[in-house]
Amino acid sequence: MSSARNGAKGAPGYSKWRPEVIGLGKAGLPLAAVIADSGIKVTGVDINKNTVLMINNGKNPIPEEPGLSGLIHEHIGENLIATSDAESAARQSNVHIVIVPLFIDHKKNPDFRAIVSALTSIGKGLKKNDLVVLETTVPVGTTNGLVKETLEKTSRLRAGRDFFLAFSPERIMTGYSISRFREFPKIVGGIDDKSTEKAYEFYKIFAKIRKVKDAKTAELTKIAEGIYRDVNIALANELWQSAEKYGVDYWLVKAAASHQYCSLLEPGLVGGHCIPVYPWFIINENALPLIETARNVNDSMIRLFASRAIAIAKPKKPAKIAILGLSYREGVKEHAYAQSIPLIALLKKEGHQVFGFDPLYTGEETEKIFGAKPLASADEAKNMDAVILVNKLTQYRQMLQKIREKVVDIKNVLA
Repeated sequence: MSSARNGAKGAPGYSKWRPEVIGLGKAGLPLAAVIADSGIKVTGVDINKNTVLMINNGKNPIPEEPGLSGLIHEHIGENLIATSDAESAARQSNVHIVIVPLFIDHKKNPDFRAIVSALTSIGKGLKKNDLVVLETTVPVGTTNGLVKETLEKTSRLRAGRDFFLAFSPERIMTGYSISRFREFPKIVGGIDDKSTEKAYEFYKIFAKIRKVKDAKTAELTKIAEGIYRDVNIALANELWQSAEKYGVDYWLVKAAASHQYCSLLEPGLVGGHCIPVYPWFIINENALPLIETARNVNDSMIRLFASRAIAIAKPKKPAKIAILGLSYREGVKEHAYAQSIPLIALLKKEGHQVFGFDPLYTGEETEKIFGAKPLASADEAKNMDAVILVNKLTQYRQMLQKIREKVVDIKNVLA
């Protein structure tokens, strides 16, 4: 897929790069693998020692990511190694890429602890002429502010004078991560022109690149992408509710909306650690009624779907209600901000027994992570009083068709 595949492996200049990728999650590990595949030796850093051990043994901790297992198997021990020793990795590297999670707390404020920890480790090994790139999506101004300040304080070097600093947001989609490096240009913006050029020089080896004016522009670009989807999903959720009132099939309306300026999205629950999080980075600092309303509309959908299931189960109370699809998206084992969690909590608060099933999770995980009683199989949903089909699990269509009257079909699987 990369320049290595096109015969550029070992090309002049490749050996000068010694990158590390800090954070080997669903975005960081594919990035490290793609860098390795381009012919550059890369060190992956993660605090999870089990993840590091798996990778170094040639095993993929994200098996649902197409193409990733092959890249790990091919490059581990040669172009790719993993470690939990962040400071040692920083000392041996001259490119430091940070791609650790950034969550928000109950007040919707970002929790920077993971980023600060990663930056502190880098700072202890930072050298003159090193390049530091943040890929985690962050509030506008973070690169020039918190990142720069933390690195300078720890290393006693000056950004823009002694080392280069840039922001290049990850733009992948779990389940399509490897291919996205071919399909979408990477945005790069530095704290100054020299930092932008330095980052561009590195990233162009394995990805398409689009330079922007500065780090703030790159930061807002990524936030805007998430907000665009959030607002348009909120629009879909409201149009879907309106269509139901008129006795119109929204999904037929969506299919008919083929005008180039009208691309309707699918209604439903909005989860994951991207779209539900990014809008708050600017809502907290600006009066943005449209963006905030869209966020609230999407969060409110759990109450609508819960009420549908309760109505189906009436007059039974407590009713047995099953949730099929616990992950925030089908095919992706990730529960960060998965809307099934507050949905289950709401149904339990209303006094109902809630059961759960997702092919990606064990029964123990279903109970521990999501708070639902585990079903041994999706077939057991037939014994429930109501079923909420959260994700697009088409493999259960035939079984669920037989109990169609019990199912709240969020993603139109049973049409």
